[in-house]
Amino acid sequence: MNALGGLLKTARPRQWVKNVLVVAPLLPAGAAQLTGEAFAGAGVAFVVFCVIASAVYLVNDAKDVEADRAHPRKRFRPIAAGVVSPGAAYATAVVLFVVGLGVSALWDPYLAVVMAVYAAIQLAYCFGMKHEPLIELASVASGFLLRALAGGVAAGIQLSSWFLLTTAFGSLFMAAGKRYAEARQGEETGRAVRKVVQKYTQTYLRFVWTLSATVVVTAYSLWSFQVLAPSSPAWSVISIIPFVLAILRYAIDVDRGEAEEPEELALHDRVLLVLALSWVVVLLLAVYA
Repeated sequence: MNALGGLLKTARPRQWVKNVLVVAPLLPAGAAQLTGEAFAGAGVAFVVFCVIASAVYLVNDAKDVEADRAHPRKRFRPIAAGVVSPGAAYATAVVLFVVGLGVSALWDPYLAVVMAVYAAIQLAYCFGMKHEPLIELASVASGFLLRALAGGVAAGIQLSSWFLLTTAFGSLFMAAGKRYAEARQGEETGRAVRKVVQKYTQTYLRFVWTLSATVVVTAYSLWSFQVLAPSSPAWSVISIIPFVLAILRYAIDVDRGEAEEPEELALHDRVLLVLALSWVVVLLLAVYA
């Protein structure tokens, strides 16, 4: 592997699937708001999130190079393996940050603000917050929330408070589930887990994702009744069913300790995928029927 290939691998292109969340605000927007500019805005948000998230990965791996070299799996990462120098990673990250924030500002100043907040939180995470229990959970969850917010801002779609609340606690649900899975895997296999995971108890993490799931279902139901119901009461109520079932199905995977990589789980759990697609279809019927 050459240095260019190492930089690309460190940028984690496989993780870009998370950035599809920027299109979430388009689903319930309604035909009047789904203009060509709205779709273009969501596309811009997706691209800049890929660019800036990759910059964060480069900074993270460059900073943790010594710790990664002592880790049984992470020692094969390009920077830890010596394929890419920390200096080259930092320089590339700076370029990506400038490009991402620059494109965001050219499209919409408010999008640039969202992206700057995301970059600041993620850099703070890299340089210390990832070792603080709960704070690091909130940091991870904020990434998902800011993706949805960026999509709405870039597309010019006004987001309801219930939508944002659903997204926020849905993000916390996934983040807590991810940490719970790591703790379970560490306990069952004896493999090393990140230091912050050792500071949690599994009971506490179960409490967090249970509480988060409760708030998500409540917030989504209220959003469905108050925002969707006026235009299509039947479909809006029906949409709650596949939504709740998808949450419960995901909770099975969390409880098994299999939610360490949410993006991989979402693609490989066929039942979860069917439930999620069913929810999308019913939601679209609620908005456009």
